[in-house]
Amino acid sequence: MSNKFDLLVIGGGSGGLAHAQRAAEYGINAAVVECGPLGGTCVNVGCVPKKVMWYASHYSHLLHHAADYGYDLSVAGQDWSALKAHRDAYVLRLNDIYNTNLDKRGVTYIEGVARFIDANTVAVGDKEFQARHIVVATGGQPLTPNIPGAELGITSDGFFELEEQPRRVLIAGSGYIAVELAGIFSGLGSETQIVVRKDGVLRDFDTMLARELMDAMQKGGIALDTGVIPASVRRTDDGLVLTAEDGREFGPVDVLLWAIGRAPNTAMLDLDKAGIETDNRGFVPTDDLQATNVENIHALGDVTGRAALTPVAIAAGRRLADRLYGGMEGRHLEYRLIPTVVFSHPTIGTVGMTEDQAREEYGDDVKVYTSGFTPMFYALGKDKQRSVMKLITAGDDERVIGCHVFGDGADEMMQGFAVAMRMGATKKDFDDTVAIHPTNAEEVVTMR
Repeated sequence: MSNKFDLLVIGGGSGGLAHAQRAAEYGINAAVVECGPLGGTCVNVGCVPKKVMWYASHYSHLLHHAADYGYDLSVAGQDWSALKAHRDAYVLRLNDIYNTNLDKRGVTYIEGVARFIDANTVAVGDKEFQARHIVVATGGQPLTPNIPGAELGITSDGFFELEEQPRRVLIAGSGYIAVELAGIFSGLGSETQIVVRKDGVLRDFDTMLARELMDAMQKGGIALDTGVIPASVRRTDDGLVLTAEDGREFGPVDVLLWAIGRAPNTAMLDLDKAGIETDNRGFVPTDDLQATNVENIHALGDVTGRAALTPVAIAAGRRLADRLYGGMEGRHLEYRLIPTVVFSHPTIGTVGMTEDQAREEYGDDVKVYTSGFTPMFYALGKDKQRSVMKLITAGDDERVIGCHVFGDGADEMMQGFAVAMRMGATKKDFDDTVAIHPTNAEEVVTMR
């Protein structure tokens, strides 16, 4: 194996692989260093296995409503261990596919932990490798609190290691990981509770979305307690108990899951040897061109602390390769109007500004349209689940600057609306678009 490359990517996750493979397509001699399974967080302990578990939980929801459509079903139960085995086998196949794709494109795969020797040299084990360009794409890892007994809990990584379904679950956290895993646990039959430090979940999202999701979670049997600052965890004969700073106790439960944020994987890199600056949390700051403070070193994906989403890392990686090796001067990812989905139950789709952000920037030029309704899917049954939508516009032409959807199908419908918003669509453009009936999505183009 050669020890000199045009490009060395540290991290074999979505962003790193996308960058290395696109660079190879331009004839660049590239290598990827990875100490774990290829695919990074998304493939192994994130998006992919999470969506499998979401599907399993969603089936429970559909089975619950089957009688509304004349089905007489008897369900013996759900086999968590069998589901895990099928899911893990699928992930292993994806790992192999990533390895094969590197081979096809002539990208060298170096297994091990990388650490900088200088700005052009990286050591992996007892070998050193040099490259003209180096890209840091090492991703992140879940945090645990610094309190007594915190090690008794698990993180989202540990969720995917569970061999059996826990009967009682307590989740500490208010972000999208917390609500997604809560919905999965609850949908599959676990007694589920969430505790949050402040007044609710999804505080970075539009308040309408957070409010509707909290209402749906509680109606679905998920307990939610606010103002809970964890102080300690202890094990009792009946399970784990979380004690809050105000003395309240939660539990006993079989599983306590921390979903309190993520930290960058930078501690092992010896970034200082290359002169790479980090912020006070260890993230690697970059400019609009993914450049660090060191001329030949770039960073992308979760390690930068910007929009920690798999498609963002992939897009940033490919655009960086296009600019560096494809002659596309100025090519870069615009970190705006990034659509995203929360795989809660039901789902949330969102793109653009929240109402609070819009009013802060545009003031009285903001006009908001909303729609709340019961989807046709629930028309024949007693158990109803609302869908709610919001369009936020600005200016005399009412350009759409925010689109937020809560309800069935939000995950699939948001992609097209994101395209329209990037093209500068106005409320009139939405109004002039013929609705597809009967669907949930038609409500987005019929709001008044």
